[in-house]
Amino acid sequence: MTAVSPVRAVVFDMDGLLIDSESLAMESLVSAGAELGYEMPLEFCRTMIGVPADRCRTLAAAAYGRGFPLEEYFDLHEVHLRQLVDGGRLTTKPGAIELLDALEAGGVPKAIATSSSRDRADHHLQLAGIADRFDVVVTRQDVSKGKPNPEPYLKAMGALGGDVETTLALEDSTNGLRAAVAAGLRCILIPDLVQPTEESRRLAHRLYPDLHQVIEYIDMANAKSPAASA
Repeated sequence: MTAVSPVRAVVFDMDGLLIDSESLAMESLVSAGAELGYEMPLEFCRTMIGVPADRCRTLAAAAYGRGFPLEEYFDLHEVHLRQLVDGGRLTTKPGAIELLDALEAGGVPKAIATSSSRDRADHHLQLAGIADRFDVVVTRQDVSKGKPNPEPYLKAMGALGGDVETTLALEDSTNGLRAAVAAGLRCILIPDLVQPTEESRRLAHRLYPDLHQVIEYIDMANAKSPAASA
């Protein structure tokens, strides 16, 4: 695989990449803990970014012990998050709409591979106004193993009819990046709340500040491809 391989399909992460939901999730994780009498430092909450729900429960149990009310806490988190989202604070990330427009203009199929549940994904995408802009949405409930396992990306790519040579993955977290790379995909990292680590810089095909640069990358890749110049 080279930097000029054409882009014939794109698989997006959702939270923190397409929609500005991670900051709201951090706020709701903290407030849910406070309601139960627990202090939840943001540093700890950030460890759950891009992590499937079962793994988040494991992290919380390890950090707060056997007496921590896991189910009540995560149920409250969902309630608090829904209140923030329904209160009008959910927005798309810079460049998201422009990138979707460009992909549609070029006839490039699009999918989402998210660690969120089906209910949350559908709700957030509807509120963000982009629910109808994807050919496939793969959620945590659609796979047996979530990120960093490659299954979400493999399933999304397969549903699009893509292959590892010409499918591009877009992520904001190291955990998601690991999943995409394990699936054999080149993955562009657009960091959100967590700054890139040495590992993520090594794994990422490109590192961009926002999605506007992805449009330029795809234009370059497709312009240089043999199919484009034939």
